[in-house]
Amino acid sequence: MADIAPALRLTHDGALRVLNTGIAKAAAMGVPQCIAVVDAGGHLMAFIRMDGAFALSLDTALRKAQTAAAYGVPTGGIEAGVDIKLAIATEGKRINLPGGLPIIVDGHVAGAIGVGSGTGAEDLQVAKAAIAAIAGARSFD
Repeated sequence: MADIAPALRLTHDGALRVLNTGIAKAAAMGVPQCIAVVDAGGHLMAFIRMDGAFALSLDTALRKAQTAAAYGVPTGGIEAGVDIKLAIATEGKRINLPGGLPIIVDGHVAGAIGVGSGTGAEDLQVAKAAIAAIAGARSFD
């Protein structure tokens, strides 16, 4: 068995593709959003606060993306009670609000997106459309 394994990673071109697809979807819906795209380690790669998006959503969009990347699951579906412990243990850096999706390709987390400023359902709709821009990414329908 090898000591080092190759890893899939989101490129800056991929991050921008996800971001721009999310912007287009949010604009088509008429819902200005904050959209954050992170790598598998939760490090910010691309971000926008669309005109009219809530300033408070700057942080929540990033935290949603970081949570989805860290746990490899959509935010908003973490078991009740665990989400509170998660928020406390990470000093609020991990949250369980809908709108965060991991970008999973070939079973590996390559990055994640976090969307915030609409309703949870609107945030999730934008996130789903955005990650579909990555060839081979798992869908969450």
